[in-house]
Amino acid sequence: MTDIVLSNRRLSPGAKHALSVFARYATIIGLVLMLAAFSILSPKAFPTLGNFTNVINQASLAMIIAGGLTMAVIVGELDLSIGFAASLHGVFVTGLIVRHGLPIPAAIVVILLVGALIGLVNGLIVTKAKVNSVIATLGVGTILTGLAFAYSAGVPIVAGVPEAFLQLSLGRWLFGIPNNIVIMVAVLGSLWLLVEKSAIGQEIQAVGGNPAAARLAGINVDRIKILGFVLSGVCAALTGTLLASRLGSGTTSAADSYLLTAFAAVFLGSATLRDGEFHIIGTFVGALIIAFGFNGLNIFGAPTYSQYILQGAILIIAVGLSSLGRQMAEN
Repeated sequence: MTDIVLSNRRLSPGAKHALSVFARYATIIGLVLMLAAFSILSPKAFPTLGNFTNVINQASLAMIIAGGLTMAVIVGELDLSIGFAASLHGVFVTGLIVRHGLPIPAAIVVILLVGALIGLVNGLIVTKAKVNSVIATLGVGTILTGLAFAYSAGVPIVAGVPEAFLQLSLGRWLFGIPNNIVIMVAVLGSLWLLVEKSAIGQEIQAVGGNPAAARLAGINVDRIKILGFVLSGVCAALTGTLLASRLGSGTTSAADSYLLTAFAAVFLGSATLRDGEFHIIGTFVGALIIAFGFNGLNIFGAPTYSQYILQGAILIIAVGLSSLGRQMAEN
């Protein structure tokens, strides 16, 4: 029994309730306070519709890949290959279009299928070979990095990228809303419906909550875990494709940094509204906190290294809040 549990039992009911409320709403309160502080300190630059739209647009890719990671984490596993996979997909999709002359829609479909295949491989290694998901996905991610260098020789694929592909990420095809935001809303909305409103979503949550009990209830635990990895892989593929479209090139390490951002968003989200449970809306809120935090640092001219410090600190705080939420739920 941990010290946290022992000390928690000594608290009065009122203090326990207050601690529970803090664990659930601390991230939202923190987001609101951060927005208010930045708005007061920079009233002309920060609280504008243009800036908010730009922040959400920039954060959309992180939200998509974090949404996929949420599916793997909900079923009780970790996927460390997502950043490397997204980088590989960015290289592959531009290569398919530029070098092999594949039509843009066909290239995107192929990349999404490759993403699903990578997720399937991760899932099979974890469930059938019984390899820890951290080791398995880290190994797969390293292999993917090697494949990206092998395909591109480490040279970004830039020349010949068609304008139509660039407009996939830079365009505003629906009521002037940036395409990335529209796609992000569609992806996160679909994942939320899958987890919260479908029968298979109940199985996903059951496997994540107690795999042994889920197996006794007749749920195919391995199949559900593999599904979580496949969805994570598809979201990584979509992120890599959109990033290549935004950058106008396929670069071998372009999306690597999304790994830490996605984990920070997912764990921040688990401390949002629920007692340490991973869920899509929480991940969205977590990604918003990170995005507006970076935006505020940029507006105030903070050096680049401060973003890494902020992101690392957010991840540590997020895991702490998530653990606190689970402790409160257990008591």
